[in-house]
Amino acid sequence: MTDNSNKKQGKIRQQSQEKILEAAQDEFITNGYKGATVQSIADSAGLPKANVLYYFKNKENIYHAVLEQTLDMWDEGIGDIKYEDGPKVAIEKFVAAKVNMSFTAPKASKIYAMEIIQGAQHLKEFARTYLRKWVREKAKVFQKWIDEGRMADVDPISLIFLIWSTTQHYADFETQILTIMNRADYEDEDADHVASFLTQFILRGLNIE
Repeated sequence: MTDNSNKKQGKIRQQSQEKILEAAQDEFITNGYKGATVQSIADSAGLPKANVLYYFKNKENIYHAVLEQTLDMWDEGIGDIKYEDGPKVAIEKFVAAKVNMSFTAPKASKIYAMEIIQGAQHLKEFARTYLRKWVREKAKVFQKWIDEGRMADVDPISLIFLIWSTTQHYADFETQILTIMNRADYEDEDADHVASFLTQFILRGLNIE
């Protein structure tokens, strides 16, 4: 009985936290960190405010949990750039991973973008350590391919920024894109089309066949 009770409580806790974080994503995207309130998050989650505070204590903790969830998703979905793959395969994987994240988890991308635009107050350590290290390491891989004559001589860091911006555009500017295309939502084949277009465009620009 005790094990079953603990499992049930654990499941309820997990479900409640997921509801809270899902509601918090919408509130932070709509109102920003300053404009969002614990009460509005609780109302959106369909839970009493006391329950939200029981799990997260305050709005800052909720925001940090949302950012952590976002970064975990970003880290898993960013794809990897490995020297042994060669430039063509590495870029195909990288672009596909970033496009997939933009289409399947646009809220995560929007929250990340909003945090950066607002000065990265809650992500400065992440940007200074993990993100800076990741960019420098991958830039070295690109530079090695350039030195070997396997791709055009371009600035590797600018190339990484280019891939980030073009892929995240479909999440961060989703409303604008759908308005221009006169649609209510993306269609199933859109992600594949975008990934294919961007990949081929970038590979041609880098003289990679």
